[in-house]
Amino acid sequence: MEEPQPGPSPLCKMILVSSMAAGIQFGWALQLSLLTPYVQTLGVPHAWASFIWLCGPISGLLVQPIVGYSSDRCQSRFGRRRPFILAGSLAVAIAVFLIGYAADIGHAAGDDLTQKTRPRAVAIFVIGFWILDVANNMLQGPCRAFLGDLAAGDEKKTKAANAFFSFFMAVGNILGYAAGSYDGLHRLFPFTETEACNVFCANLKSCFFFAIVLLVVLTTLVLITVKETPYTPKAEKETEDAEKTHFSCFCGELCLAFKGLKRPMWMLMLVTAVNWIAWFPYFLFDTDWMGREVYGGDVGQKAYDSGVHAGSLGLMLNAMVLAVMSLAIEPLGRVVGGIKWLWGIVNILLAICLGMTVLITKIAEHERLLNPALVGNPSLGIKVGSMVFFSVLGIPLAITFSVPFALASIYSSTSGAGQGLSLGVLNIAIVVPQMIVSTISGPWDALFGGGNLPAFVLGAVAAVVSAILAVLLLPTPKKADEARASSLNVGGFH
Repeated sequence: MEEPQPGPSPLCKMILVSSMAAGIQFGWALQLSLLTPYVQTLGVPHAWASFIWLCGPISGLLVQPIVGYSSDRCQSRFGRRRPFILAGSLAVAIAVFLIGYAADIGHAAGDDLTQKTRPRAVAIFVIGFWILDVANNMLQGPCRAFLGDLAAGDEKKTKAANAFFSFFMAVGNILGYAAGSYDGLHRLFPFTETEACNVFCANLKSCFFFAIVLLVVLTTLVLITVKETPYTPKAEKETEDAEKTHFSCFCGELCLAFKGLKRPMWMLMLVTAVNWIAWFPYFLFDTDWMGREVYGGDVGQKAYDSGVHAGSLGLMLNAMVLAVMSLAIEPLGRVVGGIKWLWGIVNILLAICLGMTVLITKIAEHERLLNPALVGNPSLGIKVGSMVFFSVLGIPLAITFSVPFALASIYSSTSGAGQGLSLGVLNIAIVVPQMIVSTISGPWDALFGGGNLPAFVLGAVAAVVSAILAVLLLPTPKKADEARASSLNVGGFH
């Protein structure tokens, strides 16, 4: 396969491509913070809301690796990556329009607003939600691959590109969560509030307007200013094989990767899978927990909406801590005796934080019993405790987004396996637990009387188990390998 770039590109072009991460992550932050509460306003019961999130892991399992494999062999005259970036951006715009206007479209199609459940609006929302997840995965892989093309094998520029991508991911998270935490954006767009779309829905529309504008501007700048040399295969046979066996080649390589995995990678996949069983309930229900348990509201009530916006503020603080902690992983790993020990320690911290949700909830409920006026406006202590909960979780989250990928790089290098496929296999250990949690968390919560605490407690137990497994099962890498790998790999949740 010929290199489309003859040498490393200027750093300014790599920064511009990296800035796409801000546009992608802005919309993703809105998705994480607002969409579980929003779908419940359309009448989907809490016990079933998690099923909608199955799209994320499914698209992560199928779409991202297939898009990555296809973009490697794309022979468009516009380049290998740019067509996928354009298609992904257009799909995001379509998706957020469907999500934002689901209530209005459903009402126009015949939904009865006096009924609790609006089936047509739910159907439009689900279609938009799944398109958004697929589009996000279509964008992220080619953007990262584009940076690799621009670096052209230069290790220093590869490190810089990953650092900038991580930085802009943090910027997008902060901006997205900040937008989600503000309940007055709909005033900038008065037309967003309609008979079918209440204030919460109107705020969601307004947030997505900003998301579309940011992504369109960044995409346009990248497509206009950063050019690609079209990919030309070395021989006709390679072209014919790619056309005939595109999907089968990918599946074959993945099967060979599984067959060739050594014990360290299998152990890493086990620890990663258990760790994501701990994390995913938090990603699913963090703002819903704030609206229900902490602020004491029900879906559609002002108290619930206030809690969701407060949860978005907490997620913004979480993103800020995550950004700072990402710079401290390597030195902290040296202090505690290695990055596997660091991962084990922060998983205990994760378990404590998830367990603290029970304490915060019970204190908030007790205060509301004594003073019903606190519904929708909990005491200062509860508010501060909730914000501390979100902030502290930024520490283990930074480790989770980095250390497993660094260890995969180390283990694949020392065993002679291909790093790209090893990271693809690790992705399976992330998305399969997400599919399991999406399927069982709603019914699991309902089994214990509803609410979000049962899923959080399950997550706390899984965090303790993953901490023990990380320390006992994972081989200790050499210090030189740790330093090199931790600077080259940046993960994320999609």
